[in-house]
Amino acid sequence: MNQRRLDQLLEPLVEEERFALYQGLARFADEELADKILGWERSHQLLPHDVIEQLGSMGVFGLPIAEQYGGQGGGMTDLLLAGLALSYQSPSIAITPGAAVSLGANPVLKFGTDEQKEKYLPELSAGERMFCFGLSEPGRGSDAANPQVVATREGDHFILRGEKCWSTNAAWSSHIVVHALTDPSGRNGHRSTCFIIPIDREGVHYQEMEGKTVWPLSSTGSITFDGVVATEAEVLGDLNEGFRVMVTTLNGGRLFVASMALGSLAFALDKTRTYVQQRDQFGGPIGRFQRVQDVVLEMDLALERNLTWLMHLARCHDDGSIKREQAAKVKIDCSRVASRLLMDAMEVCGGVASLDEFGLARHSADLFVTRVGEGSNRALMTQAVRPLLPDIADQLQ
Repeated sequence: MNQRRLDQLLEPLVEEERFALYQGLARFADEELADKILGWERSHQLLPHDVIEQLGSMGVFGLPIAEQYGGQGGGMTDLLLAGLALSYQSPSIAITPGAAVSLGANPVLKFGTDEQKEKYLPELSAGERMFCFGLSEPGRGSDAANPQVVATREGDHFILRGEKCWSTNAAWSSHIVVHALTDPSGRNGHRSTCFIIPIDREGVHYQEMEGKTVWPLSSTGSITFDGVVATEAEVLGDLNEGFRVMVTTLNGGRLFVASMALGSLAFALDKTRTYVQQRDQFGGPIGRFQRVQDVVLEMDLALERNLTWLMHLARCHDDGSIKREQAAKVKIDCSRVASRLLMDAMEVCGGVASLDEFGLARHSADLFVTRVGEGSNRALMTQAVRPLLPDIADQLQ
């Protein structure tokens, strides 16, 4: 495997052992997956189960989970390195372990009871099962603090009704972490609760969402709850504190989304700088024109700047010092800059960039999800600006 520009920028930013982890996963993606991705996409199939099993055997699903629960004992930094390595070839492959860990296992790791951790984390760490995260709804996206899925207490249990959608990994998940309204009269941020619900429970209905044009290898499900019973033992975190579970979970998820945006940008940089040195027009390679050079350099500047920033925030996440606005800002910037520069790269490469086999169109399409996933950038900008305008923060909309 030829060293990529991403490798050169990343190596000084992480410890030798972690860089070796990244290289191993990048090599796996290059040698075992790259040649198969286009065939999977053209046949409209989800990521094959044997790939998920391979990722599980490599320990990817357990990277940030403590060794006592069967994990690798690493942290968010390790998970982001996996995101960079896998998304370079395909973001819709990277999101499978990414969402399984950041949105599925991490809520249990951070908020689960001892019994819940011991029951679920060993199999989640091994990739033998997955949890998906039930947050978005047909009528609720950015206004996630006020879910329309309702959990009504009846004696010693709850009854769940409503629908979740855009749930990544739903096809492979044994359980869904459901964010539901439990106290409609409670103050904002203290009226919802998270539950761990088996997908095969009576009243739970799953279907794959059709017509999706991005992340083609990733499962995206709609899950409805028709009078589903949830017990006290299935509450994740404290009662009426589901918003805290959700917000903490999304901090890590936003960092992972940022890593995928940078993986796509890194692919585009290498693809474009190779192409412009080989494509002859007007008597020589098009890379000799300054306007083409500008695009290549802008991609390199953005990759180096945002990669350094992201690795810093990964360490902040691992030591517990990261703030909500920091995770939001890096997700916003990485996704927006990568999206803009991918379009510039496609313009430079011309018509060939529209072909699926060239690769740029895949990354350009998939980057859309990084702009709206884990919180729409437009909504997150309001959240991120609040600390800058403290005197009127409660008036911002």
